[in-house]
Amino acid sequence: MQSFRTEIENPVVEKDIIELERKIRLFKEGKIDEERFRSLRLARGVYGQRQEGVQMIRIKLPYGKVTSDQLYRISDVSDEYSTGRLHITTRQDIQIHHVSLDRTPELWAELEKSDVTLREACGNTVRNVTASAEAGIDPKEAFDVTPYAHAAFQFFLRNPICQEMGRKFKMSFSGSEEDTALSYIHDLGFIAKIKDGKRGFKVLLGGGLGSQPRHADVIYEFLETEKIIPLIESVLRIFDRYGERARRMKARMKFLIKDTGLDAFLNLIEEEQKALTLTEYPIDIKESETDLSQVGLNIPVVNIADKEAYRAWVDSNVIKQKQEGFYAVGVKVKLGDFHTDKARKLAKLIKEYAADEIRFTLRQDILIRHIRKELLPFFYLELQQLGFTDIGYNSTADITACPGTDTCNLGIASSTGIAVELERVLKEEYPRYFNNKDILIKISGCMNACGQHNMAHIGFQGMSIKSGKLVAPALQILLGGGVVGDGKGRFSDKVIKVPSKRGPNALRAILDDFQSNTNEGENFLDYYDRQGQIYFYDFLKPFSDTTNLTEDDFVDWGHNENYVKAVGVGECAGVVIDLVATLLFESEEKNANAEEALLQKRWADGIYHAYTAIVNTAKALLVAEGLSTNSQASIIKQFDETFVETGKFAMDGSFSDMVYQIKSNEPVQAFAESYLKDSKAFYKRADQFRKHEVES
Repeated sequence: MQSFRTEIENPVVEKDIIELERKIRLFKEGKIDEERFRSLRLARGVYGQRQEGVQMIRIKLPYGKVTSDQLYRISDVSDEYSTGRLHITTRQDIQIHHVSLDRTPELWAELEKSDVTLREACGNTVRNVTASAEAGIDPKEAFDVTPYAHAAFQFFLRNPICQEMGRKFKMSFSGSEEDTALSYIHDLGFIAKIKDGKRGFKVLLGGGLGSQPRHADVIYEFLETEKIIPLIESVLRIFDRYGERARRMKARMKFLIKDTGLDAFLNLIEEEQKALTLTEYPIDIKESETDLSQVGLNIPVVNIADKEAYRAWVDSNVIKQKQEGFYAVGVKVKLGDFHTDKARKLAKLIKEYAADEIRFTLRQDILIRHIRKELLPFFYLELQQLGFTDIGYNSTADITACPGTDTCNLGIASSTGIAVELERVLKEEYPRYFNNKDILIKISGCMNACGQHNMAHIGFQGMSIKSGKLVAPALQILLGGGVVGDGKGRFSDKVIKVPSKRGPNALRAILDDFQSNTNEGENFLDYYDRQGQIYFYDFLKPFSDTTNLTEDDFVDWGHNENYVKAVGVGECAGVVIDLVATLLFESEEKNANAEEALLQKRWADGIYHAYTAIVNTAKALLVAEGLSTNSQASIIKQFDETFVETGKFAMDGSFSDMVYQIKSNEPVQAFAESYLKDSKAFYKRADQFRKHEVES
């Protein structure tokens, strides 16, 4: 690992990677509890997968933007450490699978050479910040949201306020009222607005999917751009302090909003203002502007033999940009999977003939931007050689699906297998849907909705179904979800569960009925609302009969052997088992982090490190007493009740008064130094208290 010291210029990144290598070594030596180690590696993008002994690596790509150099680097890493396959996620990330744990620090170091990170791609952190793939080129957008999404990514990466939250936190930025980044399903969603000539955002809070989807609440109709970073910081601080930690299924922001009430939560945001790093954070928008004057000036002469196929591709996959004379090309990537040989050729193409940029999309596709109109025929032929000219970009036939039982521990049924079959049915039997942008099909392998099935017009969720003593793979069919626009959306209704092998026939029945019974000018959602949930249940009911299953019904899509329901422990939340000694050791580390931050004059960071050390130390003593510690706020309250008010742990004043100094003081040097002093003194006394308790 010493080579990292000379090859990585950024000392912060270097320290991160060396720390991962050290913790892997300690874990292998049995010096770190397995569950605790899981939390650390997840926050560094290293995720366990269904297959024993290998990891999935998630590469964090803010708003899906990738340059040619980065795409080359990702391809090299995938070839060296994985299988050469790249998977685009619904959060605009790239995942590679089947990586040895021992090689993950080396892999990370290679990626960082091209400014690509794994940090906080998984775990209880701020996940990848997503944005409209058309940001900066969309004629309908209020303004380019790219610099604001990038600022949010940069400000909160490695930020101490969001390293060990109760669960993950997701944000999105939409450029127009079409809300293509899906603000209403995010913990924080931003929609670009202009008011009186000034830029700002409509802000939504507390959305989410999963088994209990929740529509986000609008908390600001218009918030100036310089205030969004302070707002995010306030929300994260509150989530970290009050968010559930013991019960994984109740640990998301949407449940905290439900428990506290929206008005009370907004009051907590106001109370947090004094402690913020900054009250305003102006964002430089110049860096996101692309100079197109020298882009694509070399225009090769080409001849297209099949002009009809070319026109169909243009109609389906080519998008006119707001920049005069430039177009974007959508590449439909089946299941989000492509290989490094194609990635390298694509990287060469965008570097030489476009603006050296692609964006991975929320639909698991690729958007190539800034192509001169005269270059479209050339791009068509080049992409055709890569198998990247299938029509249907962003259409009904562009099905979104999570990896499901292919690699995910939580997968119940094959989402990729059924997706392949449904796309085949659409291509062969319903070609008109290759240009239909109004009906979306999404598939998840379980209830957690990584494939976003419960916000689709037509959704499928992987399940199992019993037939006597046997178990067959099944699909829950959901209907009636979708984006309405400007922060409004709908969640799908659960209609009926059918054996997986009957999924294609169920889709045929839905599309056939829509074609036969829709009124003129009626879209799918209007048709669904008019007919009602029971109408669809009735005509799909014959597909749910389990008394007549055949042998084939017990073999899932994409498999050759009989179905076995095997669900492992999911790592989406990074849930851990806390040991007293481990907690106290971590408090020492947090105080050391605070000292380092103060040496660098990062007062707010130092204060927050000291705060987490104090809470962590209190948690250790409560755990030793066998008490539940389901949030930071409850830890603070219980410590007073259990130790201070009973006289077991003497303090001048209450524990909460000491801790909550963080809310009533500005983040200046004097307070940072005194707060760290309090944290160290509390840790020392707690450590002595614990040793005395053990010895006696």
